[in-house]
Amino acid sequence: MQNTLRWTSLYGVLSIGVAFVIISGGIDLSIGSVVGLTGALLALLLSEKGLPVPVALAACVGMSLVIGLIHGLLITKLKLQPFVVTLCGLLFYRGMARFITDDQSLGFGSDFDGLRQLAIGYVQVGDFRVPYPLFLLAGLAIIAMILLNRTTFGRYLFAIGRNEEAAHYSGIRTDRIVISVYVISAFMAGLGGILFSLDVNSVQPSGLGEFYELYAIAAAVLGGCSLRGGEGSILGVIIGAAVIRVLYNAINILGIPTHLEFAIIGIVILAGVTVDELVKRWAGKRRLLKNVL
Repeated sequence: MQNTLRWTSLYGVLSIGVAFVIISGGIDLSIGSVVGLTGALLALLLSEKGLPVPVALAACVGMSLVIGLIHGLLITKLKLQPFVVTLCGLLFYRGMARFITDDQSLGFGSDFDGLRQLAIGYVQVGDFRVPYPLFLLAGLAIIAMILLNRTTFGRYLFAIGRNEEAAHYSGIRTDRIVISVYVISAFMAGLGGILFSLDVNSVQPSGLGEFYELYAIAAAVLGGCSLRGGEGSILGVIIGAAVIRVLYNAINILGIPTHLEFAIIGIVILAGVTVDELVKRWAGKRRLLKNVL
């Protein structure tokens, strides 16, 4: 149970970040590679270069913020498609992770056990262990909920997701909002990269974060975010991340062959999204009939 909560929390961090992008009507395929690059950089700076922990963490967070800023500028100023920009990022950042580490695995050893508690530590509550990442996820979720539902930024973001052109003509500075959501997504991916690397205590540059963008996007969509933009809730995203993690564990417990893992998860996600879409259409027709009558 503790492992399920911990991994749900780690994937939930990524999912919250990409939810902002999806609500804006965009997509971010680079999340997994940002996780890999951030984890590789952290291991390199701490284990190989011997930099102080605060400096290494600041470098990783700063790099992720710059990545998000670059994505946002390319999308808003050069009018490039988010799919293309972040797909190129997926390839580039993975390559950079392998380059800076000479494609060799790096470990933290036992020198940073205190730092690793951020990812593997827990609070004992009776007979139950509550992992530290769950507290982090709760804090980030509360901030994200306030940002989406209680601020002008959130209202503008939903407006952009529904119709960016109309939002622009209504006076909303759409470019600033779009840039902001890609910065948020990259920041969350960078934070996730730090936590994932500390959790496994080593970094394999070609493998860390692989397919994580798909898990994050799937959790957001399963949680109610529409890929058309303009819809979504943070609570739904967290539930989506939990469902995917529970499904993954169920596959292992039931003894289903691991090579069918992605196929089963894909089918379940597709079924969930299809049901959600059909329910929305049915609800829309009911509202339309009520207005007519």
